[in-house]
Amino acid sequence: MRTVLPGKPQAKLQAVTTAQWLGKRLIAYISGNALVILGGPHDLIQTTYHDQCEELDAVIIDETSGKIATCSSDEIYVYKPYGREEGVPKWSLHLSLSQPDGYQEILTLSWGSEEELLVGFSGLRLHQTAKDNGRVIWDRKLKYPVMIASFSYDATLIASTGWHDRLVKLWRRQSFGLDDTRFDFTYLPHPTAITAIHWRRIPYHEHHRYEQRVDDVLFSICVDGKIRIWTSTDPHELQVMRLWAEIDMQLSLQPRRFGGSALSNEHYAFFIDSQVFTAAAASALEANAGNKDEVTHAIEHLREVAKMKSDVCVVLDRRGNMSAWGLDNVGCRVRKPTDIFNVAHLEDISLPFVEDAQGREDNVQFFNFSNEQSPSPFTLLIHHFDGRITWHESNLDELFDPSPRANRFYTRALWTGHNAPIRKIVRNGSGKALISRTDDSDGLVWKQNVQESAMLLIRQASLVSNEHIYRSCVVKDGDFILNLHLSRISLWNTQSLVAQEVASCALEPQSRPLTLLLIPTASPNSHIQYVAAITSKMSGILWEILLPPDGYSSPPLNNDVQSASIKEFCTFDVGTGDEMVTVLPIDPAGHASAAPSFLALSAKNVALSYDKSGTLYGWSASVDSNNYTIKWLVTTTVCTNIRDPSLAGGSSTGKVGLVDASKTNLTIWDMRNQHLEYDIAFGPQDTLQDLDWSLTPDQQSILAVGFRYQVSIIAQMRYDYLDAGSAWAPVREIRIRELTSHPIADSVWLGNGNFIVAAGSQLYVYDEDVSISDDMVVNLQVPIHKDETFNIFDLVSYLNGPLPLYHPQFLVQIILAGYWTRVARIVLALYEGLKFFMSGDELDSHLSLPLENFITGPEEEPTRTSSYTNAEGDEGPKPITEDMASTLNGLLKKLVLPYLTTIQQIHLASIIESVAVAEKQKQSMDSNAMRYHIFFSQHMLRKRHFRAKTMEISWREIVWASHSNCQDILVDLVSRQYHGRILWEHARESGMFMWLTELTALRAQFETIARNEYTKTDEKNPVNCSLYYLALKKKNVLLGLWRMAAWHREQTGTQRLLKNNFSEARWKTAALKNAYALLGKRRFEYAAAWFLLAGNLQDAVNICAHQIEDLQLAIAVARVYEGDESPVLRSLLTDKVLPQAAAEGNRWLATWAFWQLRQRHMAVRALIEPLSTLIKLSHIPDAETKSFLVHEPALIVLYKQLREKSLQPLKGALGVSSQAEWEFVIRSARQYDRMGCGLLALDLVRNWRFLSPSTESTADPLKQTRRRESLIQEHMPDETPTASHEKLTRKPAPTIFKEPEPSSLLDSFGF
Repeated sequence: MRTVLPGKPQAKLQAVTTAQWLGKRLIAYISGNALVILGGPHDLIQTTYHDQCEELDAVIIDETSGKIATCSSDEIYVYKPYGREEGVPKWSLHLSLSQPDGYQEILTLSWGSEEELLVGFSGLRLHQTAKDNGRVIWDRKLKYPVMIASFSYDATLIASTGWHDRLVKLWRRQSFGLDDTRFDFTYLPHPTAITAIHWRRIPYHEHHRYEQRVDDVLFSICVDGKIRIWTSTDPHELQVMRLWAEIDMQLSLQPRRFGGSALSNEHYAFFIDSQVFTAAAASALEANAGNKDEVTHAIEHLREVAKMKSDVCVVLDRRGNMSAWGLDNVGCRVRKPTDIFNVAHLEDISLPFVEDAQGREDNVQFFNFSNEQSPSPFTLLIHHFDGRITWHESNLDELFDPSPRANRFYTRALWTGHNAPIRKIVRNGSGKALISRTDDSDGLVWKQNVQESAMLLIRQASLVSNEHIYRSCVVKDGDFILNLHLSRISLWNTQSLVAQEVASCALEPQSRPLTLLLIPTASPNSHIQYVAAITSKMSGILWEILLPPDGYSSPPLNNDVQSASIKEFCTFDVGTGDEMVTVLPIDPAGHASAAPSFLALSAKNVALSYDKSGTLYGWSASVDSNNYTIKWLVTTTVCTNIRDPSLAGGSSTGKVGLVDASKTNLTIWDMRNQHLEYDIAFGPQDTLQDLDWSLTPDQQSILAVGFRYQVSIIAQMRYDYLDAGSAWAPVREIRIRELTSHPIADSVWLGNGNFIVAAGSQLYVYDEDVSISDDMVVNLQVPIHKDETFNIFDLVSYLNGPLPLYHPQFLVQIILAGYWTRVARIVLALYEGLKFFMSGDELDSHLSLPLENFITGPEEEPTRTSSYTNAEGDEGPKPITEDMASTLNGLLKKLVLPYLTTIQQIHLASIIESVAVAEKQKQSMDSNAMRYHIFFSQHMLRKRHFRAKTMEISWREIVWASHSNCQDILVDLVSRQYHGRILWEHARESGMFMWLTELTALRAQFETIARNEYTKTDEKNPVNCSLYYLALKKKNVLLGLWRMAAWHREQTGTQRLLKNNFSEARWKTAALKNAYALLGKRRFEYAAAWFLLAGNLQDAVNICAHQIEDLQLAIAVARVYEGDESPVLRSLLTDKVLPQAAAEGNRWLATWAFWQLRQRHMAVRALIEPLSTLIKLSHIPDAETKSFLVHEPALIVLYKQLREKSLQPLKGALGVSSQAEWEFVIRSARQYDRMGCGLLALDLVRNWRFLSPSTESTADPLKQTRRRESLIQEHMPDETPTASHEKLTRKPAPTIFKEPEPSSLLDSFGF
């Protein structure tokens, strides 16, 4: 935690207390009904709320026991520490003491000896809290209420005084017994009313818990401006204390400058007890002990003062004048003139006094102590009665240095805030100002501290409204606040400590506005601002706010031209006809937005709305100041199918978080691309209640998800299509349960990455640093970092920023794009770069390769007879050999590369090894075969390295292989990977029977699998191969295998049955009976074999697809049994495969299925158009079909390849609208960018060529298109299953499609 704003301290004399308990400094204060316990400037230990009372009146800490006592007007609460042994002390309620009826309210508390607690009200009462449940051991009624009552440090004396009293009543203890506690008293007279008293602190080691007598010293301050010092007399004398000396505060301050402004009428004093002064001086002298050659006058002066071990009295005023007086030999009977001496007289002491404070708020209290753990050991706490506690630190040599100094105190913390529970926090667009508001419509305006200081937030102003505030809006970096009330809207100037209402405008009664929205202007710093209030009917009012120019303060109730004003500008009605559940302002997330020059779909959203059906609407707005209107435009619409959402939040980057009705499921949507990026379900006990967005400087998104007692911060991750990785991940958790009992009310980001949480009356400010040892960060596999913490912006930039060229994901995408020359260049450049590389060295993320080589257009792919060449036909890089790959992988095992984790380096090594293996086959394989070869080899390598379970290769690789003309080589590759013994599980893993196109080769491999399944066990069970041989219609082979299975108990019956002719109805019926009997025994694969024996392919396929749940087996059996034109196969593809592809959003599976059905035009359209428009579904598709994983960038590579392959796919491509193709290209480019492959995105938008209709009127689609290149190599009519090749002449240069939108491709993408 960076700092905490624990709440507004009470303006009471005993609102703050501090003590040293068992070596730990404790500070406690009361704020409203809350007891706040702290251990340092930013160390909040505990907050305890007392809901049974409205406010607390006093608090005190017992230095001996660590107990803390606090009280309301009629109740005392004593808290006892626990958990000190574990190093995390907490306090729990030990006992509660009620004020008897008839007594006035409790005003003061003080701890005595043996855990005795003195209570002051209209009398004095002494409780024993260690025993007897708070038993009263002494009680004395007084005529007037007690203002202050305090034990001396040896607990033998009590000093008490009343309000406006001129007498200090001094109570001397006569006995310490529980049953006989007696006090006598005497008076210490003063000429005027007493304002403060202070007992001199006695070090614990000096009085040894009161075992020996020490001299008590009492300091008193009166209205006459004099400090009186009282010392003990002989214990046998009647007068307990006598006046030892007086110090006139007015005369002690003697400023060097002249004039009326040099002096102040308000004077303050505090006392540095000798033990505090000695300890702080020793620390300062020790810190300078090593600089013997640079001993300053300040050090010499401090050394001389410290030798006397004197108490110090410090007097100061509001003008920065301060004098310090040493008190030596306090208590001696004969005071010498030298016993009071001047330590220092200083000017320009910078302490945060309020100049215009009035009444009680003008009061100030001081507390000081020595903190040896701080670089500046002297600590001064100042309790300002205007609602602040400030923590200042100093070195005594600097503080009392006689020479002029600029900064003698360093402010470490500011403790302030509200004294009632916070309801809402609203910030401005830049995240530099915010207002926190309570249920009572009391607000505090905060500004971010731009200086390097521990005080991250500075209280700008307090705002008190007599009317309830429904909505607030922060204007002009927090200088003005706009509040929406029931019947009017008000404008407040917050440039002074107390905000002033400067303008208002009536609001006619209508449906209550859902939001108050600041409409961006051409300049965020313009003195004219527009604010809109919008209702659920999407109608509302727009106000114009005229603010004074910079440098002017707006005086209230003034007709000066520089004053602020507000007026109704216009009313509007968007007129959608749909009622919205809510309308929300888009969170600028730390970056103030400017108004668009014109309304367009590409304009940034300013508002977000959603209806009951879960449809999201993004709104952009533009104010027409000439015509006094505002124009609204729906820029994006996303149907989420999430009914009755309960919560939403939108970012200016187009990201939207949406929470379902149960408040336990969170989804994150990309409004721009209209897809789902993240879906997570929380437990029923974790209800979501807040969403807050932030942006990094490079426009990466961060979302804070708020629960009752914790906040989970999740950040963008790069898209990962190969492993289907999550696009978002939690990076940090903030928990407040140990700090307070109140749940989180609201939270908000600051512009610099700091995060603010409001709970109860407190604000917790968390810094932007994330520990790399945090379990969440460790799970993200972030590379080793030289520091212990990551700035959250840097962490998110790593997780979602551009990838180095040698990153495995970048190499994979280049391979998918078919840029083989670039792959070779990267691998060779990495090989050269690692020759002399050592772990910890810098490695150029671009490997010193010219980036223009990556955006120069499509390169010539390697053919079966050519080597790598670049786009100009020049000779490319030298081939990657297996020896080179082995050397490089050896280096990767020993070295740690920047920006790569250990797992990513293993992936990189497997890619390099796969590329090297493919290099040997490049002359005999086409591009699609190369893709499959590399990815299947990498799949097998990763499987061996990580000992993963058997997984099927993705449909993406299956599609690549199915469009290859070198499938015989791929079959050999797969066979060698499994050492020549391919079982069905291997065939399914490789997808072999999905991509083999030749039926002869297909059946030959199926028979190979049948033999291998039969011989895979020593006993050679014919049941294992029955399905395969019967699919091949080789019953006799199976019968021969059964003859040899003499050991099998089913041999006799099976062999006898297989000898029959199953073309006869009788034996078909017998086979069906066996099949159903096997189904009942759940022997599904064997049952499917008997269905095939009965000639019932449909039931066999159904069993494979549904009971066995092996879709590949069902397709393979159908293809082997009846061929690719099988009605059963077509039915399976139409009724099972395509609906499954649509339900999953699997475009690869859909395009493969359409291609198998000979619907080549649909195979092309399935790559671009929504699958729900091409395939009929019996149910509404779920959110999975809208996932970002549906839109893989490699689809555009396949799309380009298919539209150039034959006439029928070309017809499908021509059936895609120009707008759809445009959006397809832009979306693919954005996907590349989200993957960290910005170079591929730029290459795509720079070099893509659209299909453009010709002006000629002809029915021939070949003559209706002009393209950059004519690469159509085969003409495949719809009705013929085999391809007929036709060579075409090269067409003229193409006409490039021009999108009618004003923005170009590069502009739309963001370059």
